[in-house]
Amino acid sequence: MTDHRIPVLLDTDIGSDIDDAVCLGYLLRQPRCDLLGITTVSGQPRLRAAMADAVCQAAGRRDIAIHSGHDLSLVNREAIQPEVPHASILQHFPHRPAEAFPEHTAVEFLRQTIRSRPGEITLIAIGPMTNIALLFSIDPDCAKLLKSLVLMCGVFHAPPPGWGHAEWNARLDPHATSIVYQAPVAEHISIGLDVTMRCLYPCTESIAAFKEAGGPLDVVSAATEVWAKHSHRVVFHDPLAGAVAFNPHLCKLARGKVTVELASPRSSGITYFDHEENGPHQVAMQVDVEAFFQEYFGVVGAAAAAAAPLPHVVA
Repeated sequence: MTDHRIPVLLDTDIGSDIDDAVCLGYLLRQPRCDLLGITTVSGQPRLRAAMADAVCQAAGRRDIAIHSGHDLSLVNREAIQPEVPHASILQHFPHRPAEAFPEHTAVEFLRQTIRSRPGEITLIAIGPMTNIALLFSIDPDCAKLLKSLVLMCGVFHAPPPGWGHAEWNARLDPHATSIVYQAPVAEHISIGLDVTMRCLYPCTESIAAFKEAGGPLDVVSAATEVWAKHSHRVVFHDPLAGAVAFNPHLCKLARGKVTVELASPRSSGITYFDHEENGPHQVAMQVDVEAFFQEYFGVVGAAAAAAAPLPHVVA
């Protein structure tokens, strides 16, 4: 059957780049998504939990568990993304305050939830890999108990112009990234920056489409207005990873093995992909951009955007 619901956990650094909120809006509207919980990672994770709660409450979902995770890198113990710029919109939307979320409960929540439903859960990780690496280090069997792990992480071909060679999520905590790629997950899918950068949409059109969709996308629209102060476009990095969890055909995937550079501080977090017929990882090679945007806007309820031709965006 293709219409069965998929139990999902989302690990996110919502509140920095806009795409995390855009992804959460999709998951809340995706009828096949049984969203079991959300965990937050990187700087001010409790404030990020409040951001996630605002999006969930706008969807009428007060039942979704939200847990605050870790804000320091594993080895260097450095603060990761200390600012949460999109939290400025919280005053306009119902949400629980940051203080309502206890510190450092994310990893134990993930562990208990995965163990309660062995072989069933898809974990979508769209931020730095700190929480997930801690989970797999504390309880290695959790990796084996997942049905699938879907990451927005890495660069596996030529990096997009101006982006260097290490993708943001991978390099913010490179040792965590390495741990995650060594974990024995049955289905391990990565959607890299070199593919997600093709999924561009102008901020003005994005804001209009999110407002049309309403509900949780009202919060996303407000956050996008903050984002638009320093960018003319929305790159749908994380939403593509979220959509692939339900529709793998949106991307052409290749099987092989991913390794992570740790030896040189200047290149830490670079991801290398070697094609192997029976390799443990699958990485996105190509994306059907039009099909993705039809999927995204169709699911969230922005009918006009789903039906319209793709707007021209200057990269």
